[in-house]
Amino acid sequence: MKRSAYGYFSAFRARYSEIDAQGVVFNAHYLTFFDSTLNDYFGEMGFKFIEEAQKSGFDFHVVKTLVEYKKPIYFDEAFEVGVRTARIGTSSLTFELAMFLKGEDAPLATGEVVWVYTDQSNGKPAPVRPDLIEKIKKNDP
Repeated sequence: MKRSAYGYFSAFRARYSEIDAQGVVFNAHYLTFFDSTLNDYFGEMGFKFIEEAQKSGFDFHVVKTLVEYKKPIYFDEAFEVGVRTARIGTSSLTFELAMFLKGEDAPLATGEVVWVYTDQSNGKPAPVRPDLIEKIKKNDP
């Protein structure tokens, strides 16, 4: 997908500690960039994970991640990670993410992250809160 398909972006710069022996961002760091972007995205909506989990007894668990690498990211390159909510299920949220060099439209990598909303007292899936669904719908294109 093109950059315009994503409604929220977080900016990053490839740091020396993220580079591997091949001189590119090590593959596992892509999930860290995805996670940071998701946290920023929900923070912009006013949703505070730790506070909400402590107050409600419910929290999200990652159940699936997928990364497709298209072009490498090199040391000190500035890039952005875009996110959009692709699907809202009864107890799950599916996000599509993509990484772009600043000003570029072709993705460096794409990915998917699936979360399940879970009752922390028994570990079982629970319906995603209606107020959170409403926040997502307001903030996503």
